[in-house]
Amino acid sequence: MPMTRLCDLGLFDAETGKIPVIAGPCSAESERQCMETAKALSSLGIRTMRAGLWKPRTKPGSFEGVGETGLPWLAAVRRETGMAVMVETATPSHVEASLKAGMDALWIGARTVTNPFAMQELADALKGVDVPVFVKNPVTPDLKLWIGSLERLSNAGVKRLGAIHRGFSIYDCGMYRNHPQWVIPMELRREMPDLPLLCDPSHIGGRRDLVEPISRQAMDLGFDGLFVEVHVRPDDARSDSRQQITPADLGAMLNVLTPRTSSTEESLLLQLRAELDAIDDQLLDTLARRMEVSRRIGEYKRDNNVSVLQAERYGGIMARLVDMGVRAGMSERFMRSVVSAIHEESVNQQLDIINRDKQ
Repeated sequence: MPMTRLCDLGLFDAETGKIPVIAGPCSAESERQCMETAKALSSLGIRTMRAGLWKPRTKPGSFEGVGETGLPWLAAVRRETGMAVMVETATPSHVEASLKAGMDALWIGARTVTNPFAMQELADALKGVDVPVFVKNPVTPDLKLWIGSLERLSNAGVKRLGAIHRGFSIYDCGMYRNHPQWVIPMELRREMPDLPLLCDPSHIGGRRDLVEPISRQAMDLGFDGLFVEVHVRPDDARSDSRQQITPADLGAMLNVLTPRTSSTEESLLLQLRAELDAIDDQLLDTLARRMEVSRRIGEYKRDNNVSVLQAERYGGIMARLVDMGVRAGMSERFMRSVVSAIHEESVNQQLDIINRDKQ
């Protein structure tokens, strides 16, 4: 994505050699907190501050944001620092209040994107409005749903669109809060190559120590910029305190991260290699989860005096997976070797459980 395309959004500088970043607190909590954060970010060269006002919480009783009360705080940030300000909107009334208060950009969250009816209502509310709108991926790993949400806005006349990858809620996310499943945003890039694509490492990682490595991987994959949660006192934050970093942390991270500046051909090769690395990470996560289930089976077999090796079961697994692999374009020899290796390790994991009590 050429930098000039990002600059068309009016949220980033055209300065080369710097990673485009939108940053700010998960939630606006007070005017003082917003202003302190904005001034710290501005000193780092960040042009746009994000802040949540309406927070769709998983359970009732959690902090659900200050709502419209925070709009004047962000308007004051805009006046005093010259920064653009950006809020999340989930309903037409949010859109109306935000635009009336002079917000420069909007984003739409993962829960809202999951609901096509809600997305159409927002698209209708944004007809004829010329502000940048970023769309996060839906909660579930559904590329068509993500693209459909962007298309609804485009059909309503929203011309300055972008996407934010914040990971997906799946059964077992391993070390992540929301599993990145990098292949999905890469498919979005292939489907919509001119769409600015940012990465939200805060929601993917769920921990501040993961923000930098996830950001680095996103840059290696060719993302256009970052969307990071930053709080002046993250330990005291009223929402998502574990995943927010300080402005100083952000500055240190940006000093060691660099955008890709290689040729188009080399950049494509680097992105493909990084995509392979991301898929390898997913494979390892999946194998680790499989071995965990194997160990639980080993405990059951130990407690119920069941033989570890079940030849009939193994034969069925081999036949099914080899057939699926061949249909997917892999050789039978390769599939047999992979299934055999996985089965052997599963058996060893179970034997370790059973033999542990005999030592």
